[in-house]
Amino acid sequence: MSLKGRPPRQEMPCQDPQVRRNNFNEVALGYQEKLAVAEATRCLQCKKPQCLAGCPVEVPIPEFIKAVAEGDFAQAAQIVKSKNSLPAICGRVCPQETQCEAECVLGKKFEPVAIGRLERFVADWEMDKGVEKPAPAPKKGQKVAVIGSGPAGLTCAADLAKLGYAVTLYEALHVPGGVLMYGIPEFRLPKAVVQAEIDYLRQLGVDIQVDIVIGKGKTVQEILDDGYAAVFLGTGAGLPRFMGVPGENLCGVFSANEFLTRTNLMKGYRFPEYFTPVIVGRRVAVLGGGNVAMDAARTALRLGAAESTIVYRRSAKEMPARAEEVEHAHAEGVQFQYLTSPVEMLGDENGWVKALKCLRYELGEPDASGRRRPVPIPGSEFILEADTVVVAIGSGANPMVIKTTKGLAVNKHGNIAADDDGQTSIPGVYAGGDIVTGAATVILAMGAGKKSAQAIDRYLTAQPGEKTQ
Repeated sequence: MSLKGRPPRQEMPCQDPQVRRNNFNEVALGYQEKLAVAEATRCLQCKKPQCLAGCPVEVPIPEFIKAVAEGDFAQAAQIVKSKNSLPAICGRVCPQETQCEAECVLGKKFEPVAIGRLERFVADWEMDKGVEKPAPAPKKGQKVAVIGSGPAGLTCAADLAKLGYAVTLYEALHVPGGVLMYGIPEFRLPKAVVQAEIDYLRQLGVDIQVDIVIGKGKTVQEILDDGYAAVFLGTGAGLPRFMGVPGENLCGVFSANEFLTRTNLMKGYRFPEYFTPVIVGRRVAVLGGGNVAMDAARTALRLGAAESTIVYRRSAKEMPARAEEVEHAHAEGVQFQYLTSPVEMLGDENGWVKALKCLRYELGEPDASGRRRPVPIPGSEFILEADTVVVAIGSGANPMVIKTTKGLAVNKHGNIAADDDGQTSIPGVYAGGDIVTGAATVILAMGAGKKSAQAIDRYLTAQPGEKTQ
């Protein structure tokens, strides 16, 4: 296994920053066949591949990359989809740099193999050629309900369908996809890509029901009473958090959930074709430092803001957003105010936000998250002008299902309490994704959905005396 003569990592073609900041077309353009093969040949095909340990959905990484290197893209697609039913999504939004690519042996001395970009290439190639309809799985004669069609729910539903269960997927909104549809912008994850992945689930036999709010029109217990043998809860963390500072109820202050949902799901960026206007002012301030904050700040520029500024209370080193998203934001002209946090939102005579009163901070000792705690600097107050503010400091568990499901245990954060397999305090009811962990990544939610599908299968195929709570 020689490292000599390995070609450099193939760069991802992208739109020019000054062009893309004015449109909602996808930023990263993807590999063409020649680039994909060149990148795949960099893989060392290790006898003991470390990259596998970094993939929450267990994709056979060396095998699919070998098929790409040999030009057998159809085989590569089959290999990926044997474990991952949403590869086009993962290839775009999974933080591979901290997952599989972080474990790549080649990355110890050189740049790691671009595993995520190759996964995206394979998925896009298959979509372009036409996704082959999967062979129907032998039926097991049992029904399973999946609540929530975000990444955890979609993955769980797909894996259960492949195992032969009759799966019904319930979604509260008018289109399936969860955060993939309402949260992640078109320029990072085109909705046509999400729709194609969802269509694949329908080919697997998943029955997708929209406009059904579980916990309001129907409860989890009523679903079980309807003959479903098990239920998976993947309702996500859709409850926005706010800072609790004075002036936060002024007009022009959005939660990131509302701002991005109006733009993405409701097609606000295509107003007046779709009548959901999203009005942004000349100066937009986005509070937070995660991927959602980057999405909101970059979206604001595309909606016409002259200035879009990230306001983050720690330094760039502590920022939790993906390095690639921060790099794209910088390139597009997003400004950054580090070690800064608002203490008050100031309004005009008409009740609209006009500025933030902010404090400067310095970093102290690490807090419970392991990051250094921001400490305010006395006398450092200053005014940051902003006529639109987006609060992107995280979100909490959707409370609807929790409040209406008797006997469902929660943890101190208000999330559903579940073991590593997703088993909750109610036999036959499993949960995974953000509703359990709090807001996290798409790929971790998918991994939780996969684990729960396997656990549900074990639960339903066990002999009656073997079923455990």
